[in-house]
Amino acid sequence: MSEIKTIPDLFYKGIERDLSDALAYKSNGTYHPISHREYKDFVEWVALALREKGLRPGEHLAIISENRPEWAIADFACAISGVPTVVLYPTLVTNQTAFILRHSEASWAICSNSQQLTKIMNSWSELPNLHTVIVMEGQVPAVPNKNIYTWDQLLTVGRSLSSKQHEIRQWGNLVKPEDLLTIIYTSGTTGDPKGAMLTHNNLVTNVVDAAKALDLRSGDRSLSFLPLCHIFERMVGHFTMMHLGISIYYAEGVASVADNLPEVKPNVLLSVPRIYEKIFNRTYFMAGQAPFLQRTIFKLAMQIGHWSLPYRYTRRPLPFYLKFLHRAATKLVFEKILSKLGGNIRFAASGGAPLSTNILEFFWAIGLDIVEGYGLSETSPVISFNRLGDITPGSVGRPLYDMWEGRPFVKIAEDGEILCQGPNIMKGYWKNEEGTREAISPDGYFHTGDIGHIKDGRLYITDRKKDLIITSGGKNVAPQPIENSLKSNKYINQAVLLGDKQNFISALIVPDFDTLEPWAKRHKISYQSREELLEHPRVNEKIMNQVSKVNKKLSNYEQVKKIKLLSIEMTQDSGELTPTMKVMRRVVNEKHKKLIDDIYS
Repeated sequence: MSEIKTIPDLFYKGIERDLSDALAYKSNGTYHPISHREYKDFVEWVALALREKGLRPGEHLAIISENRPEWAIADFACAISGVPTVVLYPTLVTNQTAFILRHSEASWAICSNSQQLTKIMNSWSELPNLHTVIVMEGQVPAVPNKNIYTWDQLLTVGRSLSSKQHEIRQWGNLVKPEDLLTIIYTSGTTGDPKGAMLTHNNLVTNVVDAAKALDLRSGDRSLSFLPLCHIFERMVGHFTMMHLGISIYYAEGVASVADNLPEVKPNVLLSVPRIYEKIFNRTYFMAGQAPFLQRTIFKLAMQIGHWSLPYRYTRRPLPFYLKFLHRAATKLVFEKILSKLGGNIRFAASGGAPLSTNILEFFWAIGLDIVEGYGLSETSPVISFNRLGDITPGSVGRPLYDMWEGRPFVKIAEDGEILCQGPNIMKGYWKNEEGTREAISPDGYFHTGDIGHIKDGRLYITDRKKDLIITSGGKNVAPQPIENSLKSNKYINQAVLLGDKQNFISALIVPDFDTLEPWAKRHKISYQSREELLEHPRVNEKIMNQVSKVNKKLSNYEQVKKIKLLSIEMTQDSGELTPTMKVMRRVVNEKHKKLIDDIYS
């Protein structure tokens, strides 16, 4: 295979695999395949139509959509045309969507449906650069002085220009490795997201070099359900699959993954920890409800599986007696669990947030090999990952490279922060020179904001320097803006967001007693102490109603789902606040561990 330097190179080499089901989507209860030949036509028709309608190289186009073939087609069409894409979560609320569209200076947007179009319509007057929108499905309204087209109209224009298709590959040849490929907005502690600028070279080197160490094979089948705007899914589940000739079947949605897995029977599974957590919890719940004999067999099978771990992690053959026992455990227990995942998964990866060691061990014990890695949007994303045959639970594996251009690819700063330099590091943050200077030092090392160490060549993450919550679903949540919104409510004095490595956001709240106690008196709520007051159901309901007012302005993954009320204010003397009144989250977590455990039990 000739050298791949840009995403157009990757695309045109990938379609030479000539799969009959390069992509597949479900409609009317059936999966419909799209071959590589059809894929190429769609991409080139869209590229022709966009150019015909006035989109020029260097302009920014935003994609706001759930996972579907049109997302992938639009992404490659833009990459070949020299048009950087701005990718947005479809779950963002209107004001968040508007901020990114405005800040990124997107002149075009492609959205999935009328719901996404409505977000744009409601804020279009605040978007001076945006003049054209494409809607993938449904009818579009006529709006004066605005260009709104359907996806089918775009394809019709492209097909009418098919005599020029041979020119498209030449457009791709004009793209340079250092050209901007995409802007991915990532949450920051200031509240305003920052747009990481990634080049063709950033993504291509990450794809090609990481793929060399992955157990992925041409002809494999994957199920895509992580958002394509997430750098992990885009790099591995989109670009790497094209690079290696792996079919991509799009799930109907995260809620439908359990149904789609046995339908698609994928060989490859890419997920954030939350999906693995659900399978783990469900398995143990069902085992706990089973009759005594079945519970006993399950416990014995899991014990046998754990005995096999040292051999499986290093890919050594099991001793004869253990091989026999593991085969029996597989037949009696493990196959039944794995059948829920389609029964064919050979390779699984977890990213976006840390995966707990006990869950990793569970899946390896039952025969599902999960590889965990580490990276950020700003690093394209892979910095390190565990290789098959070299698995060490608790670590995030070996760095992608030992050295890059004569310097360590990864090193640890004096304060323990993990630093990285190499071909995967972003150009910087879009229209944010200060943020770029803070993130990338003059010697080219990117400051990850994570604390860790290297032992025996493996990287371990121990803490996070930057004040950011990462849920088990891989979503980044900046706590300070939400806490500030909560504290602006007259019934709330202090608020601390929780949810790191958990599947939802919660909060510890100190009420404003000067407001709450008169309210309680008016509602004839009797109590002997503040602690007793905070245990009253109507008080908890009252504070939760105030929290709900803030939730309405947030995306679903940012919303506070549960609260616990504290009767004593957090102070500097208690160690919970810094001299500048910032929350010491580690101290809060330790001091209120029982309350926090109750929230997530």
